[in-house]
Amino acid sequence: MDDLSIDERNRRAAIVAEQGGILPYCEAFYIHSILYTANQCQQAFSRYRDASSSALPAEDLIATVQTAVGHAAALSRYFWPSRTNGKRLDNDSRLRKQRGERLRTSFQVTKRSPLFNRDLRNAWEHFDEKLDRYLLSTIAGDFFPTGILGNHSLADDPVGHVFKLLDTEAECLVLLNEKYFFGALRAEVDRVAAIATDAGRNGARLASADVGNLSTPPAAEP
Repeated sequence: MDDLSIDERNRRAAIVAEQGGILPYCEAFYIHSILYTANQCQQAFSRYRDASSSALPAEDLIATVQTAVGHAAALSRYFWPSRTNGKRLDNDSRLRKQRGERLRTSFQVTKRSPLFNRDLRNAWEHFDEKLDRYLLSTIAGDFFPTGILGNHSLADDPVGHVFKLLDTEAECLVLLNEKYFFGALRAEVDRVAAIATDAGRNGARLASADVGNLSTPPAAEP
């Protein structure tokens, strides 16, 4: 790709975008890439499940959730791609938009999917900025600067300031007093992985828009 000129890359991107964002012979690459990322997320959640029944420190348990969320964020970008800046590469954005729509249709992923909610992902990726603002606005009360295990209701205490808290029962992670429930995210990743696995076994082709044999029907767009 680096050997291509910007104009040639833009020309090719326009052709692929006009054909739905993914050429038929390229479908296998997206299917296997999605399956790999989903599997990595599943493995992280499995490590979390196994570790939550042991005596591991809170920081280690929180780290496993953070790893799983990071992989879920990467998975999400297949369906809702990042935008490309720069006028000369507008067709890159068109290609990504069409590719995202094609994959969302094939995997029956809508805006109601937990993968679309990026609050938890952004909380990790921009944690330093959130910490700056949090410490500027928080000047009194009881502080918990290290990771702890407990009930997420601790974050409801008006004088309590929770840095990192993991509620293993409710599958809730609290960061800077903000609650993020991740149980539904794990279930959605499992569903996507199952679809990718089936696609890989059936010629590595994406399902068409009228497929109706998936185990979980799609939710209507809001």
